[in-house]
Amino acid sequence: MIPVTKRKLISIPAGTALVLLAVLLAGSLFSFSCAPAPRPPAGPGDPGDSGKPPAGKQPELRAFFINVGQGDSCLIMARTGSGEEFTLLVDAGPAGASEGVVEFLREAGVTEIDYLVFTHPHEDHIGGGKAVLDAFEVGKVYMPKTSHTTGAYEQLLLTIESKGLTVTQVRAGKVILEEKDFEVEFLGPVKSYEDLNDCSAVMSLTFGKKVLLLMGDAEAQAEKDMLEAGIVPDADVLKVGHHGASTSTSGEFLKVSRPSVAVISVGPNPYGHPSKTVLDRLERAGVKVYRTDLHGTVEVVIKGDRLDVSTR
Repeated sequence: MIPVTKRKLISIPAGTALVLLAVLLAGSLFSFSCAPAPRPPAGPGDPGDSGKPPAGKQPELRAFFINVGQGDSCLIMARTGSGEEFTLLVDAGPAGASEGVVEFLREAGVTEIDYLVFTHPHEDHIGGGKAVLDAFEVGKVYMPKTSHTTGAYEQLLLTIESKGLTVTQVRAGKVILEEKDFEVEFLGPVKSYEDLNDCSAVMSLTFGKKVLLLMGDAEAQAEKDMLEAGIVPDADVLKVGHHGASTSTSGEFLKVSRPSVAVISVGPNPYGHPSKTVLDRLERAGVKVYRTDLHGTVEVVIKGDRLDVSTR
């Protein structure tokens, strides 16, 4: 069972303005501790007892970039060399895809979520959050601390509070999971931004020798700051920032991150995502591109030194 921190529910006076409500909720929910959720020590006969995974259960990471239409949701399921199993969900898509996200997680065998990350408070990333929190037990919730006053954000904060959870603030350099062969670290936001997209939680997931880089909706300014900080890794798989918008995935960022595979989570939209500029840039860099609007859900599987991509 995932350990959670129980807190007394807040009381929201009737008629409180939406702006005040969101600010108060955000202030009461955010925790500044970035320690990973505790897990019980292995006992006799547990998978971690011998330091080796059970027979037939070798280390493996599966990442599902779920087709949620115009939005983002990525499910990570990992089994480490010690036999420990972890489930992470990064974003939950828009509200219109919430039932589909919950169904997908259940069909994938998810019963609880160790780490739930909302990269930033735009509806196409958090709209399905309430449904996910209602359907699954969650260990830790992570979000960048931002000011936002939409109904979707208010509802998400209220739901987190009702589950007795707090929000741990995302900051660059914070490692939330560190195993012998599996590490999850936040690379951004490096600093405070007025643009909510640049406030996105950027994540590096290292499994063995392979690296997945999840960009949220981070744009060129956030990319530049990460580059200047020298924290952008070589990435085997890049979840392209901001659905392939022309304001993200700069040439310099691609030159440093050097992905071989890129995934663009996108659906029908009036913004022109993904932009031809970014698609051409990825093609020139020799990156194999997968799009959820064209290929459906994209699955990445890592076993040892092998990385396979499939679509459904």
